Amino acid sequence: MKDTFKKVVLAYSGGLDTSVMVRWLIENYNCEVITFSADLGQGDDLEAIRQKALACGASQAVVEDLQKEFAENYVLPALKAGALYEGKYPLATALGRPLIAKRLAEIARETGADAAAHGSTGKGNDQVRLDASIMAIEPDLKVLAPVRHWELKSREEEIDYAEKYGIPVSATREKPYSIDRNMWGVSIECGELEDPWLEPPKDIYLMTIPPALAPDEPTYLEISFDRGRPVDLDGRKMNLVDLIKELNLLAGRNGVGLVDLVENRLVGIKSREVYEAPAATVLHTAHRELERLVLDRETTHYKAGQSHKYAELVYYGLWFSPLREAMDAFNEVVQKNMTGTVRLMLYKGNCIPTGRKSPYSLYDMDLATYEAGDTYDHQAGEGFSKIWGLPLFIQGRLKEKDGGS
Repeated sequence: MKDTFKKVVLAYSGGLDTSVMVRWLIENYNCEVITFSADLGQGDDLEAIRQKALACGASQAVVEDLQKEFAENYVLPALKAGALYEGKYPLATALGRPLIAKRLAEIARETGADAAAHGSTGKGNDQVRLDASIMAIEPDLKVLAPVRHWELKSREEEIDYAEKYGIPVSATREKPYSIDRNMWGVSIECGELEDPWLEPPKDIYLMTIPPALAPDEPTYLEISFDRGRPVDLDGRKMNLVDLIKELNLLAGRNGVGLVDLVENRLVGIKSREVYEAPAATVLHTAHRELERLVLDRETTHYKAGQSHKYAELVYYGLWFSPLREAMDAFNEVVQKNMTGTVRLMLYKGNCIPTGRKSPYSLYDMDLATYEAGDTYDHQAGEGFSKIWGLPLFIQGRLKEKDGGS
């Protein structure tokens, strides 16, 4: 027997899937549909999206500015953690999903809805991120993902459906890309990008220009941190949202932040994704360089493993897990001396650190130098090397007794 619902709250982006979904939910469940759209700094006209949702049949269209909450409570912890999935992806979409899910569940509770819906597919990561996050916030709320069940088997069929019912959509048969954007980056997939051998078309990029077309002169900038938090750009104090947005412009016009990645999805398949992350690339680079200066060796090496695990938790949709909260506590301790400034050069797709300084620097020039004034005790190196290599010495002697076997 088919489930019935009186009221469904739909996470609405204004794109092809969710625009078709408003009409589809009404037709298939004879229910009221309320849409929810979050401003995470994607640059969309949110009022136009609200009007579009109503034109698609929504009884109410909720739009909220969540930029500050997204930057402070999701992006910043991930930056402090050094979270890059498989070493490259800054997790822009993955970080946005738990916040969207949280508000979706809360709005469902506030409006008396008996279900929440989203536009994720059955082979994507977002279905898990949204489903799991909604479960964590509102365990008894039914979660719908129509794309996993409906009769529309391709984006072309969705476009046909939209044309049939006069649903306004921006996707076309010529450019059937799926694009998700927020202030931390852009995720682009589908269409010809599904062939990992093909170079991405240059007209797909929204935040960056191709590196070959970037200025011939490099751009230098300085970013200052306070306990791991970026607070200053080129001597100007800035709030986190404005700093991220300005870095997107500066780095984007220098072709910085393009990521072309064949990644391992949570559901077990490989996927070719193209990402744009100008600000994220610059901030992760600067943050990592400052850590190299102020963290001791053991903490630096241990945190590398933590960064990998943190990125997995975000990517796997486990933002609301106890482990992520515990890792945030660890990272706050690690960041206590993360105050200082990093200078970077942006040039034709490259983000290159050129200087770093901190009042908590562990770099001792007198010990590091090979010039006059060197205070390092070179004679102590002989004894250290003997003790360090002692296990290998014993193994070597044993092999010698056994004839080298």
